[in-house]
Amino acid sequence: MELSIEPLIYIAIFGAVFLSIGGIYMLIFGKSIKLNNRVNRRLEMLEKGQTRDEVMAQLRKEMSQHDGAKSIPLYSILAEKAQKANLAFTPGMLIGVMVLMVFMSFFLMTFLTQAAMLIRIPLSLFIGIGGVYFWVNGQAKKRLALMEEQLPDAVELIVRSLRVGHPLNSAIGIVAKEIADPLGSEMGFIADEAAYGRDVPEALRALAERVELQDLRFLAVAVAIQQKSGGNLAEILEGLARVVRARFKLFRKVKAITAEARWSGVFLSAFPVLAAVGINVMKPDYYSEVSETAYFIPAAAVVIVFLIVNVFFMRMMVNIKV
Repeated sequence: MELSIEPLIYIAIFGAVFLSIGGIYMLIFGKSIKLNNRVNRRLEMLEKGQTRDEVMAQLRKEMSQHDGAKSIPLYSILAEKAQKANLAFTPGMLIGVMVLMVFMSFFLMTFLTQAAMLIRIPLSLFIGIGGVYFWVNGQAKKRLALMEEQLPDAVELIVRSLRVGHPLNSAIGIVAKEIADPLGSEMGFIADEAAYGRDVPEALRALAERVELQDLRFLAVAVAIQQKSGGNLAEILEGLARVVRARFKLFRKVKAITAEARWSGVFLSAFPVLAAVGINVMKPDYYSEVSETAYFIPAAAVVIVFLIVNVFFMRMMVNIKV
């Protein structure tokens, strides 16, 4: 039996590209950009001697740099995800990484495979751009998941601060000192903006719209309503904290209950691709007798379309909103 390991090499190249992006990010920016630091990044910048104005300018630049680059060709597919991930990479650096990964993929395929030039060029573009996209998307999901997990503790800390007599601005400043990243730096930025006169509900609403978290929208609306109509903000936020925490627990419970269905969907979506790769590895000439017929390419196109439709339907069936 003749074996062809080229499909496995393509998968290995994609994995190498994916891991290289994270390595480059850590090499350039170091551990200061890790999401799970006990001391958030804003406090570290202040401890190193930077003024509050300098820290605000740096954080504002990082928060908005990807939003202003959505008109750049190709980069537009990454801009929204990169903004949610709050990457320290500038748009230019991220485009440079994308180009570097494309050339890296092409170089590895040239020396490790026998693929023709017409296959290497589009495949290296797919691996380079796709690898960067999956990495950025993974960073965004990880950051938003951490913010969702931190939010109930942050709201409860605001409630305790309000009950001992602190104003809302000071309560948010306490959260900025006690909560780790990513929410700690975001709350610190809001506290700094409030110190310079920006309305707190407006700053909270801007954060909620930028990261697109429903629970943060609830917090912004609750604070805005209380400022306009009055009332005990501590009691309002205490109820909100209970709702957010219960919603988070319900989401975890639903995720655990539907784990089998989600993994079944992943398996059913990935199995045809894995089967095609396995057939090509074990018997590269499996389709040689029919590949020259007039119906082969249309039939292959129909199969690919059905596979794509299957992925979307499987995702719709197992993606349960809470």
